[in-house]
Amino acid sequence: MVKLYEKDIKTKEVKEWKGVHLFHFTSSSCSQKVRIVLNLKGIDWISHPINLLQAENYSQWYLGINPRGLLPALVHDGDVHIESNDIVGYLDDCFEIPKLIPSKQSAAVAEQLQAEDNLHLDLRTLTFGFSLPKFLTGKPPEALDALESSEGTVEGKKDSHKKVQLAFWQNLARHGITPEQATQSAERFNREFSKLESRLAGQEFLMGDDISIVDIVWFIYAHRLRSTGYPFKRLHPNLEAWYQSLLSRPEIAKEVADPAPLKVIRFLTQKYQALTNTTLEKVTGI
Repeated sequence: MVKLYEKDIKTKEVKEWKGVHLFHFTSSSCSQKVRIVLNLKGIDWISHPINLLQAENYSQWYLGINPRGLLPALVHDGDVHIESNDIVGYLDDCFEIPKLIPSKQSAAVAEQLQAEDNLHLDLRTLTFGFSLPKFLTGKPPEALDALESSEGTVEGKKDSHKKVQLAFWQNLARHGITPEQATQSAERFNREFSKLESRLAGQEFLMGDDISIVDIVWFIYAHRLRSTGYPFKRLHPNLEAWYQSLLSRPEIAKEVADPAPLKVIRFLTQKYQALTNTTLEKVTGI
């Protein structure tokens, strides 16, 4: 679990904050995940929006809170927690009712969270390849320079994750999303979703009869993948029914509702792809 050491926190004012504070962005998948958990557990929290489109996450002020420049970040009574799966686990430990990580299934839950986390860059690949136009997918050079030059530490050490983030964005700027990358990412999702499809053959939720953290993290990925044209109904009918059931819950639906401009952009992007035979299904052969 990634909790920053006191010396990691360069934006000192947050260490004095009381209560639960969340730095987030409306359409960030990881932010959506945490907001849903906050809703399900009935936790009062204070919102601190960070605009990813304006690269506010690479400001020195925010890098002083999360040296990785990622969203979300949670501040609870002055302690800073980063990485969304760690945050939802922390919230479930601190606010026990309702329990979203069954104690007898903690190892199995951890395995599912790791499987989900392993696909994070694949989610970006398919999002930027099929859900958004190219002009909305890159990062300004000055933002990447700010991240690269930042001397922030995580748990007292130089952060190796920064290299992974920089490599992704720099490669995206140079080459975009290639058909090979898209195909590999789609195939990885297909493999994992097929496993989830089997789980849902005889039960309502992924870990059994009750909703859990596992349902939330995979719901977020399923929701994002729908905007790329991933063929859920054809490939994973059980997963599609499970997704629709979760989406019917107001505490979940309100956190993944796209702003009107984003709906229009995604609609036009997919129309263009259909006309040019560059949809996800055409490009990846899935």
